[in-house]
Amino acid sequence: MSVRGRRSDDRDRGRAVFVISVAAELAGVHPQTLRIYERKGLLDPARTGGGSRRYSEGDIERLNRIQDLTQEGLNLAGVKRVLELEVELGALRAELELARAEAAEAVESTHRSYRRDLVPVSQAMELYVQRRRSGRR
Repeated sequence: MSVRGRRSDDRDRGRAVFVISVAAELAGVHPQTLRIYERKGLLDPARTGGGSRRYSEGDIERLNRIQDLTQEGLNLAGVKRVLELEVELGALRAELELARAEAAEAVESTHRSYRRDLVPVSQAMELYVQRRRSGRR
């Protein structure tokens, strides 16, 4: 997939187009449940100018994750903490990947400088012989 296509998909995924009743149906919950999730800080739907909630595909995915966690026995406070930790973990993974790339570049740069400093043995011998003949050591 091209970068352009991926950006379009990300933009579409973030576009808040679903009204609360559709979002609730897609997630398999009652609309009141979505309001509770919002009050508990688990969801933050977009709002229209008139104040109506609008949910994106990303919100629906988050709702599905919330449902999975509650079905595993977590209460809403636990779900909120797990979701926060997942976001933090994602950020840390991205940071680690960046640090690894920077370290690899630093190692490669150091190796390139070593190669410039190396003198082939045949050239080193010529310098040694020339110095010896001229009386320099």
